[in-house]
Formats: sequence, C-alpha cells, structure tokens
Amino acid sequence: MLSFACDYLEGAHEKVLQRLTETNREQLPGYGDDIYCQRAAEKIRTACQCENADVHLLVGGTQTNQVVIDSLLAGYQGVIAADTGHISVHEAGAIEFTGHKVLALPQTDGKLAAETLQNYLKTFWADESCEHMVIPGMVYISYPTEYGTLYNKAELQALSDVCHAYHMPLYLDGARLGYGLAAQEDMTLADIAALCDVFYIGGTKVGALCGEAVVFTHGNTPPHFLTSIKQHGALLAKRRLVGVQFDALFTDDLYMEISRHAIQMARRLKTMLREKGYGFFLDSPTNQQFVILTREQKERLEKAVGFSVWALHPDGSAVVRFATSWATTDEQLDMLEKML
Repeated sequence: MLSFACDYLEGAHEKVLQRLTETNREQLPGYGDDIYCQRAAEKIRTACQCENADVHLLVGGTQTNQVVIDSLLAGYQGVIAADTGHISVHEAGAIEFTGHKVLALPQTDGKLAAETLQNYLKTFWADESCEHMVIPGMVYISYPTEYGTLYNKAELQALSDVCHAYHMPLYLDGARLGYGLAAQEDMTLADIAALCDVFYIGGTKVGALCGEAVVFTHGNTPPHFLTSIKQHGALLAKRRLVGVQFDALFTDDLYMEISRHAIQMARRLKTMLREKGYGFFLDSPTNQQFVILTREQKERLEKAVGFSVWALHPDGSAVVRFATSWATTDEQLDMLEKML
C-alpha cells in the first residue's frame, strides 16, 4: 500500500547502510568511546560552527526529550511548551512520568510567541503565591513545529532573549531539523546553535535507522549527563551504531542533500493537491502537508493510500497529514496523483 503517513516508514539511506556494513566487523569500545562517535561529534561541531559544543548520541525522539528535560530541570520545575507541542500531545506523558509538568501555553500555527512567553513569566513571578506552583524552568519548542511551520530567525532570537532574561534554557526539538533547514533559506544550523542552549539533530526521520544527536552549545551540559542517560535506560553499549550513522550523514553534506530532496517532493505534492482542488489547514513549507478532506474523500482515499489523521470534525471532515521524506520518489507521487 502506498503511504505518506509519516517520514520514518523506510529504513535508512543506502550510504548509511553501507557504512554500517563496512564497519560491522570492527572491534570498537562501547558507550561512545569509539572513533565513529568521536568523528560524528566533530563533524557536527563543524556544521554548527560551534567548536566547543558537547554532542551526545541517543536513539529516539521521545527518549531524547525525556532525558534532556529531566536532566536540565530541578525536581520542582516544569517545562514550558506550546499546547500543540510534541511533548504536550504526542509523547504519552513521558515528561510527566519523570515528575515534571508540561506547562502548556497558547500558540499560533504551532508556534510559541515570545510575547506570550514574556507575559506568562511576568505574570507568574508577580504572583505572591508562585512558590506554591510548578516553577517554569526551561522552554521547549520544535523545528519544524507539530504543524510543519517554522520559526524565522527573528522569532527564535526573541524567544532566546526572553529565556535568557529569565535565566532559562531554550531547548529545540529537531526531530525533523533537516527538513526545516532545507525549507527555510534564512536559518542555518549555526543559527540554531547560536540561539538555543540545547537542541538535537534528528536522524530517525532523516535518513538513519535510528538516532538523535543532542548538542549542548554553551558549556551548559548538566553534570554527569552520561550517568543521567544511563539512568533513563538510554545509553547504548553499542553506541557506535548511532555514531557510524551520523558520521555518514555529516559526510559530503548528505544530511542536507537528502533533506532538500524531501522538500522538493513536498513542494510537488503541495502543488498537486492544490491543482486537484484540495484545501489546506495551514500553509506549511516543510515535508508535512495538512489537508482538509470531506468524509467521502477521506473514506475513499484511505482505501488506497496511507496518511495520518490530525483532527476529526463533527461533520465528518478531517485534517489529515501527508508527509514526504528522504526516501520519497517521483514514482510514488505519480501513483498518488492518479489516485487523487
């Protein structure tokens, strides 16, 4: 069955698989002390233009968010996020499971505005009873957002300024970071590194079998972070498996090359849907396209092609997501066009 349900349906890019095969028989130290994890970290520092960045390799997005957030917060603190944010909606309460509340704020098109954050923090600290509440300890955003939208550089700078004014780290979830950067010309990996205190580069959705690269940018890695990773059951003995993949992804610009391919496919998909008369929930420039289907359209189409349902309305209409990826082909889009 043809599917555009998400961007991690396929395995890994062939060059990643090739490097895994080539290095398979090598005897290497465990837990990230191998040459490939070290090379991957160095290549990521170079790409971020942040020579002192501290890079840690984990396995999946939810795991990464939980480890980073739990490690950065004190026991009495919570994390601020948009009410549509991934940790607010689609991580099964993984953050709350660690004892930290997600403090959800209103958003626009999936984005948390600096003004909204500023007003919340100003009101919170002016409340004489604030010591009886969950203390906001950090801010979480994702790039792209849960709705495929993007913060521009000015918006990210404004959020960063508010966070620093209140001595709070800004954490960026980059599960689809490559797709965001490929879709937006005025944002670079170096900009992300400069404006965020910690972020991660997603591999699972961008060409790797699995793996995310956490980057602490300002000498702000929590003490004994490796120990925290292990306490969360997130420390791979064969961490080399992630190191080899990121070493490959950050060789010869492969990470951005395959990300740009996904965006090219998404733009063709978007044009196709528009020409067929489908309406869009919002204007997403990334690999995720959110389309409005009537009940009849949804029921007919889902018999032939996979997509994700994002919202159902009482009249039976639905907001659904079509996602392209590094592996999407023109032939797949040709098949979809015939179905539409």
